[in-house]
Amino acid sequence: MNKVVNVSAAVLTRPDGTVLLGQRAAGTFYPGYWEFPGGKVEAGETPREALVRELREELGIDVLEAYPWLMREHVYEHAHVRLHFFEVPRWQGALNDHVHAALAWQHPGAFDVAPMLPANGPILKSLRLPRTMGITASALLGMDAQLAAIETAIDTGCRLIQVREKAMSPAQLADFVARVRLRAEQSGTLVIVNASPERARQTSADGVHLDTATLLRSASRPAFEWVGASCHNRAELEKAASLELDYALLGPVGETASHPGQPGIGWQAFETLASGLPIPVLALGGLSPGEMHDARRHGAHGIAAIRSMWSPG
Repeated sequence: MNKVVNVSAAVLTRPDGTVLLGQRAAGTFYPGYWEFPGGKVEAGETPREALVRELREELGIDVLEAYPWLMREHVYEHAHVRLHFFEVPRWQGALNDHVHAALAWQHPGAFDVAPMLPANGPILKSLRLPRTMGITASALLGMDAQLAAIETAIDTGCRLIQVREKAMSPAQLADFVARVRLRAEQSGTLVIVNASPERARQTSADGVHLDTATLLRSASRPAFEWVGASCHNRAELEKAASLELDYALLGPVGETASHPGQPGIGWQAFETLASGLPIPVLALGGLSPGEMHDARRHGAHGIAAIRSMWSPG
């Protein structure tokens, strides 16, 4: 078996949502293929230190901010690669490529360069996953207020709605999902329903969100475009990863209104539990979209919220 080679990979992002790709030059493995910039972690380096060095050497830029994101492994003919992905939203210096045949800024979901280096391919869907998830609670807010709050959240940038309505009948749930989708379609907002796969198929949702019990019973990934799950420990996160789900929720990070006086796991425990996984993990529990920076610093893909999403004031 090939020795595992640790590699740091940078997802450089601009405010318009585009990410930077480089085309591998002639004389390298996979010439002409596109990849995220980065390179091998040298002896004595952490993955982040390697990232900073490689971006300075390859692109002539200095990293100002880098968020840990995903870790994926891929076995090539010449190497077993472990890729440590970081999002890099801030840097200084003008891009001046030294190693690639070409550079291209691309929108996730609308890449027009190909082929992608095999190890980088699965990352593209993860980049399409929105950073903020609103979880419905119509029993708490009331149906009309919930739908109005969804419209407001979409207008202010929320692009991922989890319909979590356990008290609704199958017919009521299907009707509610349809009403949410009507409000979501024009903006491209994803609507995921928290239900069994069988019940989710009776709705018009874009995907299904599995509760923990359903996740642990599942032997394979349900056949939906988008599939996520609720997790509370490392074993559950690893189960979600083994099924190749598109994301997991992990929490509670903080104290929640539904469980006053019960502290959450905190950001350090979240980071420990979520690190080194191949799928995005969103933080949940007593959080608001305003805590996105803290979430990203500790390895979260983003934030999921109930009350703060619908009543941000």
